[in-house]
Amino acid sequence: MAEAVYIIGTYSTAFRRWPEKSFKQLTREAYLGAAQDAGLTDPQAIEAAWFGNCVMHYWGQPLVRGNVSFIPLVREGLFRDRAPVVNVEGACATGSLALSGAYKEIRAGDAELTVAVGVEKLYDPVNPAGILPEFGKGADQLDPQEWIQHYTDIGERLGQPFAPAADRSVAMDTYSMQARVHMKLYGTTREQIAAACAKSHTYGSQNPLAQYRFAMTPEQVLADRMVSDPLTRAMCAPVGDGAAAAVLCSERFLGGLPLRVRERAVKIRALELSGGKYRAETEPGLSRAAADRAYQRAGLAPQDIDVAEVHDATSFCEIYQTEMMRFCPEGEGGPFIASGATAIGGKVAVNTSGGLVSKGHPIGATGLSMCHELVTQLRGEAGERQVRDARIGLQQNGGGIIGLEEALCAVAIYERA
Repeated sequence: MAEAVYIIGTYSTAFRRWPEKSFKQLTREAYLGAAQDAGLTDPQAIEAAWFGNCVMHYWGQPLVRGNVSFIPLVREGLFRDRAPVVNVEGACATGSLALSGAYKEIRAGDAELTVAVGVEKLYDPVNPAGILPEFGKGADQLDPQEWIQHYTDIGERLGQPFAPAADRSVAMDTYSMQARVHMKLYGTTREQIAAACAKSHTYGSQNPLAQYRFAMTPEQVLADRMVSDPLTRAMCAPVGDGAAAAVLCSERFLGGLPLRVRERAVKIRALELSGGKYRAETEPGLSRAAADRAYQRAGLAPQDIDVAEVHDATSFCEIYQTEMMRFCPEGEGGPFIASGATAIGGKVAVNTSGGLVSKGHPIGATGLSMCHELVTQLRGEAGERQVRDARIGLQQNGGGIIGLEEALCAVAIYERA
């Protein structure tokens, strides 16, 4: 029988432009912060680390990224000597992939206590635009003509050319095409996307860890600089740095911990992955497959979810993912969000952290920052953005580009213990 797995500690740095902080410093802060939150008097009890990062090669470290980042912690006796550090990468889903590895290791009975860490530095003060081409590498680089032609054909049908430019990530152009497809199929409007965005910025203004801490109205969102029609700058996740981590343990290990730790533990009811493909425009995306598997494993339904963090690299994605998570029928995400159904106090609170568009999106750390927000909510520790009586949380995190969807998606369901 598979082991039950609990999260006993989480931590996220503030997401900012941190030119003065190294990968090793960010790793240290997230790792020790999560260990402290877990009440571990001896971090050497941790048996393995799963380390997520995407673009450390840009900074000169293409291989053994986590192993190098953990060297000071091993040297100082803060991480167990000879314990493995496993490197994972799944584009924007990397943090959730690290969490999945740590979760499955315990679930399989191979460890009692593990940690997942995600770290990213995307801001280059010497060449701020230098990192932008790296985001396009989440698509097929062996046969790039395939996906480029795919989007070119979609653009021709929509009457909007697929025209990536050097002043933005190509991901924004692919998301704009996905938004235009949805608008054509279902009548989704710019105003509905702006409503999702304004909600996120409002919650981001209340989150001390968010990169953008200012509220916006839908009118201000629409008036911002256009990035890739229909997406304005406010609707797109910013470039920044940060790290996040989670400490996981088995039910057996949890039973031996002090009451104050057990009372704050959060159970992972499910953590499911799905893979991308070149889907038809009317076919549900890969996140629907991961969500359905997660609901089945957890023995829960969409209406059981109290609070969710979904992958809004653009605010259109929040509309789409509310549909894929079955919070509303397909095609009705725009009206659903505009009605206030995803606000705190609505049907299901979505992106109370501010989402990626306000909280920030240091890609290797994003999935674990979502985990941190949901654990904080389920513990009742989210302050002015607290969802009342939150008991069940859902996390959806996708990464990479394959056709009209991501290459990989993770959906996790958490329960307050």
